[in-house]
Amino acid sequence: MSGQALSRFRLGTMQFGGAADESASAKMYAACREAGVNFLDTTSLHSDGRSEEISGRLVAPEREDDFVATKCGYHGACRSRIAEEFGASRRRLGMAAVDLLCLHRWDGETPLEETFETLAGYREDGSVRAFGVSSYAAWQVMKARGVAHGHGVEIQFLQPMFTMVKRQVEVEILPMAVAEEFAACAYSPLGGGLLTGKHACGATGRLTNNVTCAARCGFDWMHEAVAKLARIAEEVGTAPATLAVAGVARHRGVWGPVVAARSTGQLGPSPAAIDFEIDDAHHARLSALSPAPRHATDRLEEA
Repeated sequence: MSGQALSRFRLGTMQFGGAADESASAKMYAACREAGVNFLDTTSLHSDGRSEEISGRLVAPEREDDFVATKCGYHGACRSRIAEEFGASRRRLGMAAVDLLCLHRWDGETPLEETFETLAGYREDGSVRAFGVSSYAAWQVMKARGVAHGHGVEIQFLQPMFTMVKRQVEVEILPMAVAEEFAACAYSPLGGGLLTGKHACGATGRLTNNVTCAARCGFDWMHEAVAKLARIAEEVGTAPATLAVAGVARHRGVWGPVVAARSTGQLGPSPAAIDFEIDDAHHARLSALSPAPRHATDRLEEA
């Protein structure tokens, strides 16, 4: 990058090339850049690679001012798989190097030594500047970090799922991030659109047309939490989505959230959370919207 500070908020490009065509994607990118977001998060899995293609074209005119992240290893993290996937990602992005490469998920079949020896080669040739992992358990992060360090690779970023109604990361991931100084970038802070409140009005979106999202955030008690969130948002004079994203961003251990949408109209309330201040009392009310996850050792008297 050109030296400007890296934004805590990331623009997620899941909808680029899918629900958002190139024109809509460009408008969202411009809106985020206007809001000070210079961290772009993509992956080959989004829209069969079209997300990376569009992202690459959008970033190209101001490449030195953007921090670009992509992922590999969803279908395995062996040497050949990483080389194939990362090579294809760079071609689609039109970039010789990316700023951040994350392993998409844990691969229990490939030796970690093979994985991180492969990534070390990308560090050495300059094609990757920083590394991270996504959707890892805490023990997996720490085991991977030990092996990675032995190959000269430092895991700096984590990408866990975290929303005010899906809080499992509070048990071990976020405390680990604080203690070990990882930058945890929370994805899906709106629960697939659930916390925007739009579904209560009959609107459609990922929660209605994506089986995974529906299974993840389709419980009745979550919809009740959305109604309570809307009342709190009305009290403080903001949109439910702004409040939900700001609540995630304020949480101890979260370095920043990943925001995404299919249009600038949908996206708008999320970057508005950058400047929205939540005091302790309101954050406590947001946390009370959902049950706190059980203590890691299940000794509730010590929680």
